[in-house]
This record gives sequence, structure tokens and C-alpha cells, in this order.
Amino acid sequence: MTVDKIVSEPTLSAVLQTSDQARDQADSLLRLTDQARDGRPSAELQAEIAKQQKQLFTSIAHLRGLHRAACVAARETKTVTSERRQEVDHLHLQLQNLYYEQRHLQGEIAACESYDHKYQQLPLIPVEEFLAQHPEHVDDDENELMTARIDHERAEREALEQQRQELLKRKQKLIADNKRRKDDLANLDHDLEKFIDAAKPIMELFEKAP
Repeated sequence: MTVDKIVSEPTLSAVLQTSDQARDQADSLLRLTDQARDGRPSAELQAEIAKQQKQLFTSIAHLRGLHRAACVAARETKTVTSERRQEVDHLHLQLQNLYYEQRHLQGEIAACESYDHKYQQLPLIPVEEFLAQHPEHVDDDENELMTARIDHERAEREALEQQRQELLKRKQKLIADNKRRKDDLANLDHDLEKFIDAAKPIMELFEKAP
């Protein structure tokens, strides 16, 4: 593959073309100079050598200009490439941070999914039984259904706790009533003993009567 096919940038292509042209002009000038060395050069030959020299100098001057332009373009390209590389490096760093954050979030999600939540240990009624009692939750998703079941369990436990408190109050009242009645019976026994003691003299008189 030739250089012309490898290089596609317009500025560099112009440099190559001008360089080839200057080389051809230099070769032609060398041939003319060799002819002039063989004998006394004619005026036409000297004029042609002068013409070829001017064309070569023009081509060299043009080549220098193209070379300077190519160097400037190369520096500009390096600057742009460096800026683009910095942008790519910055984007790559952001991408790596996103990957790190993604892995961190995936780890947190896995930890949450494997966490032994207390609500999973609650003795909730089966889903089928709950839906039979509350058909308005049939279309709920998993989270909404679990929340509704927990609320139902809380309401049931609050109702049972209220019943327990009421039964405890009734129990305390019955205990108090039983104690009062026990005290009343004890007082009655004491009064009865006093009554018997007071009636003994009368009973003795009845026993002594003919």
C-alpha cells in the first residue's frame, strides 16, 4: 500500500504532492546541470536552469509553508485529542463510579431481601382466609397485601387486648366481691357466736325448769 493511500488528511496529502513535485523538479535540475558540465552551456540551457531553479525554490517555499501548516494542525490535533482524552477519562471514571454504586446498591438490595424481618414471623392468618374476609384487597400487590394483613393482625390484637383488659377488670371486681362476701360471712360467724354465748343463760334456765 502506497503512502498516498495511507494518508487521507488533506493538508498532509498536499505536503506529499508538493514534496513529489519538488523532487521531480530537483531531478530535472540535476540533469540540466549535468548537461551544462559537459561543455559551454548555451543561453537557452542557462535560461532553462534558471527557470527550473525558480520553480524549485517556489516549490520548496510552498513546501515549507505546508510543513508549518501541518505542524500547526498537528499541534491543534494533539490539543483536541488531549482534551477529548480527558473527557473520555472523566466519563470512564464516572462510569466506574456508576458501576461501583450499582454493585453497592445490588448488595444492599440482596441484604434487604435476605434480612429476617420480624413481620415474617408474625402468626398472620393465611392469605386465602384474609382475602375471603376482605375481598377489597384481591387486586393489591404483594406489598400492599402484606401491609393490609399486618394492619388486620394489629386490629385483631388490639381488640383481644381490649377484651383481656375488660375481663381483667371483671376478675378484679369478682375478687373484690368474693372478699367482701367472705368478710361478711366471717362477721356473721362472729355475731352468731356472740348470740350463742348470750343465749346460754336462757338455755340453762329452760333446762332447769320443771
